[in-house]
Amino acid sequence: MTIWPDPERKLIARYIAGLDLRTKNSPIYYRQALNIFQDVAERHAKLDKDMLVAWLHVSPGRWATTTRLHRTRIIDRFLDHLEEIGAIERNPVAALREACNIKQCMPVWRALASSDPDSALAELYQPRPFGSVLGKMMAEHVTLMRNRGYKYTAQAVRLWRLDRFLQLNPELQDQPLEVMLEHWSAAKTTRNHPNECEKLKRVLAKILRHKDPSLPPRRPDPSPEKEVARHWRKPHIYTPADVRRMLDIARSYPSPRAPLRPSSIYTMLLLSYCAGLRRSELARLDLGDVDFQGGTITIRQTKFHKTRILPLPDSVLDELRSYTQARRRAGGSLDPRSGLFWHEQRGDRYTKEAVAWLLVDVIRRAGLKPPRGRTGPRLHDLRHSMVVNRILEWYEAGINPQDRLPFLATYLGHRDINSTLVYITVTQDLLHHANERFRVLGVPCLNIGPEGRA
Repeated sequence: MTIWPDPERKLIARYIAGLDLRTKNSPIYYRQALNIFQDVAERHAKLDKDMLVAWLHVSPGRWATTTRLHRTRIIDRFLDHLEEIGAIERNPVAALREACNIKQCMPVWRALASSDPDSALAELYQPRPFGSVLGKMMAEHVTLMRNRGYKYTAQAVRLWRLDRFLQLNPELQDQPLEVMLEHWSAAKTTRNHPNECEKLKRVLAKILRHKDPSLPPRRPDPSPEKEVARHWRKPHIYTPADVRRMLDIARSYPSPRAPLRPSSIYTMLLLSYCAGLRRSELARLDLGDVDFQGGTITIRQTKFHKTRILPLPDSVLDELRSYTQARRRAGGSLDPRSGLFWHEQRGDRYTKEAVAWLLVDVIRRAGLKPPRGRTGPRLHDLRHSMVVNRILEWYEAGINPQDRLPFLATYLGHRDINSTLVYITVTQDLLHHANERFRVLGVPCLNIGPEGRA
């Protein structure tokens, strides 16, 4: 039984009183938006899509578009509250979101605010995962592989894309699997799509052989993957001078509202280059992961389910020590489980997206990457540069890099040495040192004596 709208509007008053609003004017804005919403609701028999559209048509005369979208968030949270306390049976926005099979409410509000809400909502519809004729078989395989301990994320995404394509093309549901895959291969013209189709065919062949072991194994086709690899963008190798310039820019990064941020960016960049850390590893670092006594930093459960303890140079430890002191003075939590890179305004750790944006912005400010776009050197190239510059140092010190590559692979968190070999980009300096080493070690072998010639 619904008890809203209530004529005395006590529910609105209680709801606003229970909110932890930051400014004095916020309750006024909330009360205004909710009262207008109830005025429209009282003129409709049901709390449904038509009522929401009517409120949105009333709103443009009062608020700008951006303000109206902000008010929809207020309304959405209020409807969730009414459903939670039993004042209404169902939040109509949540019901529309579930009907469209999407996760966010804002696209629903934008569709309702359009000139044709029904068509806009129809365009929002997303097929449910594994709802096609092959869906049950694919879902069972994903569950089986995950129960065996595999993450099985990329493979599941490929299967879901095919499943979604089949649901949006119901005329293919009764066709043989070969015909389905043929249409899926022709559905996109992107460069990577043939490689994705080849990987999908391998997974489907595995599923079918698991169900029927008498089927012959499928011979993989390596040509699509080779074609994609041929177009890979070559990594940019930052020179030590480039890294020093980026560190100087990070230390002086403009941030008047967050004084700790320049020091945070500087330390992130330092660990990214000196320790070869990924952006996700930087974001997941805890304060307790840094061991100043042992001179190490612990990277926990990252890619390939690995945890590794990395020794750090004394200079990097000194910078980390200075950063943690500045972090403490800025009011950062002293809990060892709190984020090492602490955000002053949010009171929480930086996300991996924020880490990537800040470090890429430093690369742009250093003039190494265009002001906008995805062209130019990447953040991940710092790991490539760390590998190449480390091998150059080994060459200059007279150390055989081949003997040290297994240690470097472990330091970077790779599964094996083959993953590390991908990071070795042949630069002119590296080629010069390799040629010189071959000349010193190989030329004596070519000096054949008279007895050898006889």
